[in-house]
Amino acid sequence: MANLDSQAEKYLQALKQMPPIHTMDHKTVREMLSKAPQPPIESEGLSKVEDWMIPVSKDAEIKCRVYIPEGQGPFPLFIYYHGGGWVVGDLESTDPSCRMLAHRMGCIVVSVNYRLAPEHKFPTPVEDAYAALQWVYEKGSSFNGDVSRLIVGGDSVGGNLATVVTIMTRDRKGPSIAAQVLIYPATNLKFDTESHQAFAKGFGLDRELLFWFRDHYLRHKEDKHNGYASPLIAEDVSHLPTAFVITAENDVLRDEGRAYAERLKASGVNVEYACETGMIHGYFANMTFFSKNIERTVSRINEFLRTTDVITNRNTKIKKCKGCLDCSLNH
Repeated sequence: MANLDSQAEKYLQALKQMPPIHTMDHKTVREMLSKAPQPPIESEGLSKVEDWMIPVSKDAEIKCRVYIPEGQGPFPLFIYYHGGGWVVGDLESTDPSCRMLAHRMGCIVVSVNYRLAPEHKFPTPVEDAYAALQWVYEKGSSFNGDVSRLIVGGDSVGGNLATVVTIMTRDRKGPSIAAQVLIYPATNLKFDTESHQAFAKGFGLDRELLFWFRDHYLRHKEDKHNGYASPLIAEDVSHLPTAFVITAENDVLRDEGRAYAERLKASGVNVEYACETGMIHGYFANMTFFSKNIERTVSRINEFLRTTDVITNRNTKIKKCKGCLDCSLNH
């Protein structure tokens, strides 16, 4: 039996009232999700929230939302990529979580509205994500950001894009990234781990839906073997930024997230790994059901970035156990 948090049980019961997404047209799904009730907007601790249009190619631009905390700065810059299987999701879907990240951590969060599949298949979302990193590096100081402290992160396929951006900027000798924060990331589009079988149905992200997302995203089957689509099988993951990898206990993506953390560590990257007990896929983008769990995750991210000096810690530095990948506790 799965170890489910009580809020996760309530959410899954509510989810059963919806038609299966993988049986629907992607445009219908987007319209349905856009009508879902949203929690009240909390602006506490933020001095400004502003939308920007940024160029990603000669003839295209995307929207980014910049969350600036109160205070003097300059602030670290956290570039955030939302989840949604590369097919759904937008700036609104992770707006509450991004507000909390900016306020609680005292950093500028730049949420990226990359173009979606199937209209824009791989590698367009990846290239959009990288273009957003370059834009933040070039323009971040104009809104009181510290471009020497760039963080990339995201949830689910947003975590996938964040992993790939770190590899791309290393390969292309692009902007230096200080840290990556990967929340239940998709890292291998083969979908063949034990957790894919254990949580194949009834835990928020069904295996059938994963295939639906993948089929919309990839141009052809061979793309799943590309390291910019499946970073777990990339040829080289060394010389990448320090990483915090967070998985959910009851999630099809749990094992590939952990495997990516292990591969990074084996390649000499400084890594911390944590598994949120009782949680399911998608919790970080659902403030209505999981506000306390999101708060806990943000606190963990904040602690990680402070103990690795990405975010300045005015308090006494906490020493952490470095002997065990599973250890996310203070000693």
